[in-house]
Amino acid sequence: MRSRYSAFVMRNEPYLLATWHGTQRPKSIEFDPNQKWLGLKIVDSRGTGADTAEVEFIARFRIGGGSAARLHERSRFVREGGRWFYVDGDIRG
Repeated sequence: MRSRYSAFVMRNEPYLLATWHGTQRPKSIEFDPNQKWLGLKIVDSRGTGADTAEVEFIARFRIGGGSAARLHERSRFVREGGRWFYVDGDIRG
C-alpha cells in the first residue's frame, strides 16, 4: 500500500499499472497536475485468506490552493506468483 501511495505521489503510472490486478487494471491513469498528496495513514490491515488481504487507509491531499481533503478506502489485494496486486476498494465516508 505504501509503495502504491508513493507511486501516486510521484505520478508513476507504469508502477501503478503493474501492481493493479489484471482483471481490474485501467488502460491508463489520469493524474491531476494540481493535486498534491499530503500524507498516508494506514488504519488497519488484515489477511482475509491465504493469498488475500485488505488494507484500510486514509490519504490526505489538496487540489490547487483549496482545502485539504481525504480519501478513506478499504482496499483489497490478492497475491499471485508471490506478488501482491491491488484488486479494488470501497470508499469510506
